[in-house]
Parts: sequence; structure tokens; C-alpha cells
Amino acid sequence: MLAWFTNDETTPAGSADLALEALARDLAAQGLPVAGAVQRNLDLGPDCACDMEMIVLGDPGPPLRISQSLGPGAQGCRLDTGALEEAVARTAPHLPGAGLVVIPKFGRQEAMGRGFRALIGQAVADGQPVVLYVPRQQRAAFLDFAGDLAVQIAPADLRSWCLDRFAAAS
Repeated sequence: MLAWFTNDETTPAGSADLALEALARDLAAQGLPVAGAVQRNLDLGPDCACDMEMIVLGDPGPPLRISQSLGPGAQGCRLDTGALEEAVARTAPHLPGAGLVVIPKFGRQEAMGRGFRALIGQAVADGQPVVLYVPRQQRAAFLDFAGDLAVQIAPADLRSWCLDRFAAAS
């Protein structure tokens, strides 16, 4: 099962990341076997874009910085794709035995067949429930990828959907 959520235009940037991090932390604190990764955005002040780091759930290593500084006035994508791939590689060994997989988002990299895309597919193929955020811009690509395996849930229902998956598995 693959659950996804999106936010509307009025939701502050970074809200999905905060929601997934809080969800993963809450479920792990209850002793539930959660794997995956969450993104944390570090505010650097009003004149600077935030730094992005990936926290691999269950991994003792430090968070991975997945953004790169492009300098003043830069307009390009700040994602460090090599660091994202490293985060995926560090996430994969933690999936076996997990009752739930949390993925930060199905973003541009996943839409292009990179990033967490293969890991999402493998978890679903292995029967593991996956929950993730899908930005509005990537919705069509995500639905092409997921087909009828995906179910959209409201952000307010994330926790109950996840707990229902654990209850169904026991």
C-alpha cells in the first residue's frame, strides 16, 4: 500500500517535511518498526535559502546535507543529487523488517526515475506500506508511477493511516 498526501497553496513551505519527521519520531517512540528517511530544512535567515539535510531513520550516521550553496543570485536547483543518492543507499539496508516506510517526497528526481523511486517500488513490491509527500507539480508523474496502488490521504490523517497499517499487520 502506498499512501500519499499533498498540501494546498496556503500551506507554508516545509510543512510536509515537518509533518513526516514528527510522524516518524512519534511512531518510533512507540516502538514501532519504521524505516525510510525524512528531510529537515535548516533556516539560515531571511536572505538565505535554507540548507536541506536528510535524516535516515534508524541509521546511526549523521544527517546528510543534500543541498549545495550556489552563491548569491543563483537560480538553479540547489539539490545535491549525489548526496540524495547517498541517502537512498543508506536508507535501503534499513527497510527489511520495517512495518512502515516513510519517504520525504516523490519529487523531480523521482519523477525522472532517480532518487527514492526504486526504493519506493521495492518496498511496495515487498508488501511494506509506504507514506510520502507528493508536491502538486509532481502529481501526474507520481500517479503514472504508482497507478492504482496509491491512495491519497489528508495530512491530518497520516498518523491514523500509519497506525492502521501496523494494526492490520499484527
